[in-house]
Amino acid sequence: MNKRSWSVLFLLLSSGFLISCKSKKPAEVAADDGILILGNSNEPKGLDPHLVSGVLENNILRSMFEGLAGDHPSKDGVAIPGAAERWEHSADFKQWTFYLQPEARWSDGCPVNAHDFTYAFQRILSPDLGGPYAEMLYYIEGAEDFNKGKIKDFGQVKVWAEDDLTLKLVLNNPMPFLPEITKHFTWFPVPKHIVNKHGAMDDRGNLWSKAENIVSNGPFKMKSHVLTHSIEVERNEYYWDAKQVKLNGIRFLPVSNAYTEARMFKDGLIHKAYGIPSELRAHFYENYPEWVRAEGDYGTRFIRVNVTKPSLNNIHFRKALALSIDRQLYIDTVRQGGGEKAAYSLTPPTEDYQPPKVFYFDPEEAKKSLEKSGFDGKQTLTLMVTDSDTAKRAAEVLQGMWRKHLGLNIRISTFDWATYLQRQHSLDYDLCIAGWLGDFLDPTTFLTMWTKGNGNNNTGWFSEPYEALLDKAANTADPAKRFSILAEAEKLFLEDTAIIPVFWFTKMYLLDPRVKNWNPLLLGNNPYKFIEFSTKPE
Repeated sequence: MNKRSWSVLFLLLSSGFLISCKSKKPAEVAADDGILILGNSNEPKGLDPHLVSGVLENNILRSMFEGLAGDHPSKDGVAIPGAAERWEHSADFKQWTFYLQPEARWSDGCPVNAHDFTYAFQRILSPDLGGPYAEMLYYIEGAEDFNKGKIKDFGQVKVWAEDDLTLKLVLNNPMPFLPEITKHFTWFPVPKHIVNKHGAMDDRGNLWSKAENIVSNGPFKMKSHVLTHSIEVERNEYYWDAKQVKLNGIRFLPVSNAYTEARMFKDGLIHKAYGIPSELRAHFYENYPEWVRAEGDYGTRFIRVNVTKPSLNNIHFRKALALSIDRQLYIDTVRQGGGEKAAYSLTPPTEDYQPPKVFYFDPEEAKKSLEKSGFDGKQTLTLMVTDSDTAKRAAEVLQGMWRKHLGLNIRISTFDWATYLQRQHSLDYDLCIAGWLGDFLDPTTFLTMWTKGNGNNNTGWFSEPYEALLDKAANTADPAKRFSILAEAEKLFLEDTAIIPVFWFTKMYLLDPRVKNWNPLLLGNNPYKFIEFSTKPE
């Protein structure tokens, strides 16, 4: 929905509520009814967990579906029972057994069983389906070979239902943190009886996930989907832990304009805004501090470098670019009060993992590195960004720093989102501003993408010693030793400067004080089953 449409909606909603209820705003009425209203950035590309890959789709899917393990409401990296009531593993963390909830049901009342999981895993790995996130299951022995067509028999993939309530799998490498990965939507089960009813397993056009057909196993089920207007889910009475669910429903609104969304929050139309425009952060901090939430995030903004380009295939030149970025000035100028921290590595530090400290600001050292590179400064390089105002401003700040400290001529090119992604994938750029949000709380969610042939690499860089270290870490069961090896791998990667980290993300958004149990979590996957409204706003 465009800005004009939302403006009309404001007027209609506001006038209607002035007539019918002078004392209560729409968000207050919804709270009284136990309905949570969330801004969700945009219209989802779909609701099939095997065919989407975005955060906004994830926000909706995890209200309706549940993986083997669930998210803890207040603790990062803690897996609680989900579709599985418990699990166990071998001493080497390679063989796992999940015991499903005996009371688990799909939203149509049919039992959820282990065969739904094996069916789901076969489906997302089917080459003909072309699931964009199939690699999230490559940890299972044989999964990658099946997905790439090297083996045809799914029976050779080491996951099977021992009985209706027991799922077993064998991994390629030790993975003490496997329950964390099973929270990801790519590991969600799909209802075999519903998918088959509407078409073939590997048919991308299968209509099973349309609003009128979809059946789910999570705390909520589909109620309605009005294109470009809203998706609403309601309580799933068949959910195994239905007694824990406090909300009666959730309404997701695809508000793509951040300024419009901020106005909607201020006008009492939604309970949570997806984000806060940087220009409005000071306003909300100063006037409505009780609404503002600024929390750590597990993600990094960085500059992607196309090392296949002649000028950028020079380590000294790449280091000169990295050394001449004043990261704190960038944060203060572009982010304006978001609480982001200057990044000295790609992987954000956590309690368990401390990444190597590689990047820093040193303009004098940058000039020396530029001299070593032999770059004459005559060639114009291009910095590619999306066509958003924030991205353009960020590019201009970087452009200014490189001109000031290195005398470089950097041209800015802007593209729509789809073109921007396509040009990255085809290595049709010099430099581009990019970012990555972790899928799970482990350094490998940032590090494995820089391997040769990985679809998210998009730099032209690869290193056999780097990949050897990743393999060594993958075969190390001891967590401390494993993290040490990963830190060694990250240091090798960063010192080659195929990317230039700028800052670690924070989440900054607006939240209605009535909303309870929406706790700070690095991945932001707040489990809806624990959310409720207080009786009175604080």
